[in-house]
Amino acid sequence: MASVAKRPDGQWRARYRDAAGKEHARHFARKVDGQAWLDEVTTARKTGQYVDPKAGRATFKTFYAEWSQRQVWQTTTVTAMNLAASSVTFGDVPLNRIRRSHIEAWVKAMVVKPLAPGTIKTRFTNVHAVFRAAAGDRMIATDPCEGVTLPARRRHEHAMVLPTSQQVGRLVEAACPDFAPFIALAAFAGLRLGECAGLQVGDVQFLRRTLQVQRQVQRAGQGEVEFRAPKYGSERTVYLPDGLLAMLADLISTRGLSAPAAWLFVGSDDKPLHQATAGDRWRWTCKQAGVTGITFHALRHFYASGLIASGCDVVTVQRAMGHASAATTLSIYAHLWPTAEDRTRAAASDLMASAAVADSARTAGRGNGRG
Repeated sequence: MASVAKRPDGQWRARYRDAAGKEHARHFARKVDGQAWLDEVTTARKTGQYVDPKAGRATFKTFYAEWSQRQVWQTTTVTAMNLAASSVTFGDVPLNRIRRSHIEAWVKAMVVKPLAPGTIKTRFTNVHAVFRAAAGDRMIATDPCEGVTLPARRRHEHAMVLPTSQQVGRLVEAACPDFAPFIALAAFAGLRLGECAGLQVGDVQFLRRTLQVQRQVQRAGQGEVEFRAPKYGSERTVYLPDGLLAMLADLISTRGLSAPAAWLFVGSDDKPLHQATAGDRWRWTCKQAGVTGITFHALRHFYASGLIASGCDVVTVQRAMGHASAATTLSIYAHLWPTAEDRTRAAASDLMASAAVADSARTAGRGNGRG
């Protein structure tokens, strides 16, 4: 039930009762304004958009602390979400008072800091998830993150740095004997760093010349690691070249490994390589090889570029790389595939060569010159 009544002081009091029977009221100088407010409330209730005016009094910080405790997150997600939530400039502002301008000011502060566009997007996405949850709990009526513009990211073809074949060769040669296969698995099988670190002897099927990617190693803080499924659930079979199989066989033989559950790559404590330890070994190897400006992850790009150059289609590359979808593969590597112009030109060249037109044209030209 809703009504608008005039008070003795000349103000108009608009009131209504929610589904729980609780009364809500506001005062207006004009009756028409009070009726408009009630109309908005009525429409919101009918469309399922109604939010209790007192529901969003909790601050962003308070809501996040309570909400995050209910989420089923992996360790790395907890770290990323906490980092994003603690970086906002509106942590002590009630949810129902946070506007798009607050979000824009926070994004601008990250740009000025400066943070990389990719980092800003990640933090924004994580904070956006908090506001979506608040809207889902009917704490706020609208999401203040909607419509916020983020700084442009560099296109993949400009941001991607591919190592040359010569550089990859120097890196494998310069690496310690027990780390060279680690590098080779990224460069010639496309494994991520965590997937390389999580390999066991039983994952390598020498007769089938394949490798099963079944787990990855992730940091869990204080030098500890935890094991989980590969990123995006990308368990997969990788087809290994004979040279890489030989490197793995030599590693297993040299280390005297026999148990299927034995780790292929270990640190000083005989536990799987921690990402920090692998990073130290990578930097040392780069220095020994005289290679600069190349990240370990760039070896995956090197592998993908090789598959594409060899004529592999999008789905084949997607499966080899363990991407969630072919769309992901295209978004990263589309610029490496030949364009329609390239294919047309190559096809025309092949036709000319098969018809020996080019040779006859050159012969005719020499004849005309003599004439």
